[in-house]
Amino acid sequence: MNPEEKIQQSPEPYWRESVNIQSFPKVQEDLTADIVIVGGGITGITAAYQLTKQGKNVVLIEANQLFNGTTGHTTAKVTAQHGLIYDELIQHFGNEIAKLYYKANDEAITFIKDTINSLGIECDLTEEDAYVYSTTEKYEKKIEKEYEAYKQLKIEGDLVEQLPIDLNIKNAVVMKNQAQFHPLQYLTKLVEEITKNGGKIYGDTIATDIREGDQPQVQTRDGNTITCNTVLICSHFPFYDGMGLYFTKMYAERSYVLGAKTRKDYPGGMYLSAEDPTRSIRYTNTSNGKLILFGGDNHKTGQGKDTLEHYKALETFGEEVLGIEEVKYKWSAQDLITVDKVPYIGQHSSKKKNIYVATGYKKWGMTSSTVAATLLTDLIIKKSSPYEEVFQPSRFVADPSIKHFIKENADVARHLVKGKLEIPMKTPDDLRVDEGDVVNINGIRGGGYRDEDGKLHLVDTTCTHLGCECEWNHGDRTWDCPCHGSRYSINGDVIEGPAEKPLKRLD
Repeated sequence: MNPEEKIQQSPEPYWRESVNIQSFPKVQEDLTADIVIVGGGITGITAAYQLTKQGKNVVLIEANQLFNGTTGHTTAKVTAQHGLIYDELIQHFGNEIAKLYYKANDEAITFIKDTINSLGIECDLTEEDAYVYSTTEKYEKKIEKEYEAYKQLKIEGDLVEQLPIDLNIKNAVVMKNQAQFHPLQYLTKLVEEITKNGGKIYGDTIATDIREGDQPQVQTRDGNTITCNTVLICSHFPFYDGMGLYFTKMYAERSYVLGAKTRKDYPGGMYLSAEDPTRSIRYTNTSNGKLILFGGDNHKTGQGKDTLEHYKALETFGEEVLGIEEVKYKWSAQDLITVDKVPYIGQHSSKKKNIYVATGYKKWGMTSSTVAATLLTDLIIKKSSPYEEVFQPSRFVADPSIKHFIKENADVARHLVKGKLEIPMKTPDDLRVDEGDVVNINGIRGGGYRDEDGKLHLVDTTCTHLGCECEWNHGDRTWDCPCHGSRYSINGDVIEGPAEKPLKRLD
């Protein structure tokens, strides 16, 4: 079997395949609650767990079913080492904010470990050292500066010239005593605790709007209303913008993971390259031995080369480092990155005191989500948090925010114009079985995919968010917007926001 066939026939993420995921009913009537949480990923579930422990009446709603989004497709590194971030934080925000950023994430690791111990959760938790390594002289210097930042912030770490794994490097910075785990085994237990504490969970319930006020009302697509005192928007991309303009302050990136059996033994540890294209390595224990996760090759959603090429690149990397015996899993994830690389967690805006948001985790969702859940719980219960200033969504730091704000929105404008000018030459009749592409449908730009039964699925590729033209994602068989990261199925159904309406189907 050649590499392309292996990759295309691989199953879904290991995390989702290896647990029994409970399904929940959809909301079918008007409800009331103290707190409504929109989003059934790790942020929403962890927040619901903490708030129900405090005696709050919580309703959590999810557009699909639990763990279906980024949480189910993570690499699940539980670490405060978020790439080369601390030298950058010191330069842009100062020592105090950088210290608080680290402390918040370090406490999140402690929270996860303590919760696992107190609830007796079997979730393959192991403590691991985390490494960021360089392979070029340019990044060798950046690693040295990052290590100096560690010393300045009193982060337990070291600067090394060799790794436990067989990689030719210049140097690496290591953060001690980090962790990895099976995220869905962990969250399944939290879900049990939420319902035990009286929390209500609903699936297949799409939130479409919030009617603001002293008692805000969450509106659902089916016409039901959930009235509450507080709303937490934990839906990855905020489903409700309310003049927060989050789509102008973040951009979406996709990254890829292969789960493989390898010929060489794995020595432990978690590894990340400093250079692009990114390369990430960790392992997880399974009933059949270690499964090695090779990740990275990130790019802006809807942009770049054929997405299947990213899986092939990871397989080549895995073969070079550890020797691949069999590719057993493949998956991809989408992450949101803010203009200053720090998540937005807190009040949605200064005028909306009872609406909160958590988004923009920059690929580090395991700790960032726990930071968010704890911070939001503290703001609701205690009315304050020591980390409120660090993650405040309304912040705007001139450097680097202005530069990245202009760059990202110029990129949006370029893709908006480019898509409108494109005249596809291919027609729907040209599509082979299991092929998708932009096609000419009676003189207009459309999208076509011919499934394995030969059935043709045609959609208008104009994104329903702000009108950019979507591109075909070969690796995941989706239509992806290059402007703000909305993603749609072959039939045009929304998979990921900020879009709320499906693509128009064409005859």
